[in-house]
Amino acid sequence: MRDLTRRVSPVALAGLALAATAAGWPLSAAQAAQVSTPPASPRPTVPASVIFRTTAGTSSSVLQLPGTNRNKSSKVPVAASAPIPASGRVAPLKQLHSSDVLVVGRTALPAGTAAALARLPGVTAVQTLDAARIKINGKYVAVLGVDPSAFRAFAAKPTARSDQLWQGVADGRIAVSWTMGRLDKLPLGGKVKVAGAGRTERLMIGGFGTVGIPGVDGIVSHQVARRLGVPAGNAIVISAPKAQLATLDKLISKHVPRGAVVDPLVAPGPTAAQAAAAGLAGAGSAATDQGPGLTRTQLVAFLKAAESKIGRPYVWGGSGPSVFDCSGLVQWALAQAGVTMPRVAVDQARTGPAVPVNQLQPGDLLFYHTDPTAPTYISHVAIYLGNSMMLQAPRPGLTVEVVPVDLGTGFAGAVRVYPRVALAAAAG
Repeated sequence: MRDLTRRVSPVALAGLALAATAAGWPLSAAQAAQVSTPPASPRPTVPASVIFRTTAGTSSSVLQLPGTNRNKSSKVPVAASAPIPASGRVAPLKQLHSSDVLVVGRTALPAGTAAALARLPGVTAVQTLDAARIKINGKYVAVLGVDPSAFRAFAAKPTARSDQLWQGVADGRIAVSWTMGRLDKLPLGGKVKVAGAGRTERLMIGGFGTVGIPGVDGIVSHQVARRLGVPAGNAIVISAPKAQLATLDKLISKHVPRGAVVDPLVAPGPTAAQAAAAGLAGAGSAATDQGPGLTRTQLVAFLKAAESKIGRPYVWGGSGPSVFDCSGLVQWALAQAGVTMPRVAVDQARTGPAVPVNQLQPGDLLFYHTDPTAPTYISHVAIYLGNSMMLQAPRPGLTVEVVPVDLGTGFAGAVRVYPRVALAAAAG
């Protein structure tokens, strides 16, 4: 995708918020046209548990990092490592599993839970995990403790194929998402301070690879997770690519303790799933009774709030009022209009129906793919202002800016926010 850093003077955009209200806003739900349905393909990830809400990405092109090794099988940056004896190697990747449901408990799930879930209709694979939000360099991050040989099959394809990344995890290193590593300027091959429950360690970063479960930005081995105090076996990821998820969720709930979160990671229906599989934005399940979109008052407040932050610095994880990342800016600005939004870009892409580019209206959200380790993962969001211009928090070193709309190869689609749908997505 082309770099989205071409600046124009914000003075030229003065009054856009007010001008938008003269264009017949909001459109009726019937006018909010959907994108055409792409060919069927395996269902991808969409919103994850609220336990794992974190940040989203930027719009810059792939960074060529010095001092890294590129796997010949993927685009995953990994740190150099010493040769590993054959007996100590992670198991090779045999097949990929879709990550369709994530179960997360506050404490360890009862023995036999994974086996019981594996027997449910439509379930093809399960994997037990350790899950918690812990601090990495002072910021809370959702981290999974995993068996690298087994869990790699549930990751996004480029990440799953990276033998070196998973070997690093097995050797006690931490793998972080490409988004976090790139935008928080973490030192690949260097160390980060990881603070768990009562224990702090300095772990080497073994690679940048997004697993594809929204909000998860760190992966360690079970052994490292234990040392950090992450609850042992309190989560399970489930693959059920052909199951009816509404039915499956009810069955899963009968086998897990009260209070455990049962969180679908895929869209609830074939149209939405196919659209998301192709990397498109838009809540395919959004119906006319879930509309309308933003009111005129909400639209003006949203755009005024966003434009008031032009020139404020980009900071990964920033959610205002002084610093922002891309999705933090969207969430904060819509909050000023009384609209509750989820935190990450991939979740924000589920907050309303998709809109064709020839029907864009000010206030629509534009989404982009920027992560080479998870090519269909939505990792950047911008706000359409009208007149082929958009407002965004781009990447570290830059500030909130107004630039021409980019419809290049990284463009994932546009969404018209429905407050009811946004509230449901934020609630997880």
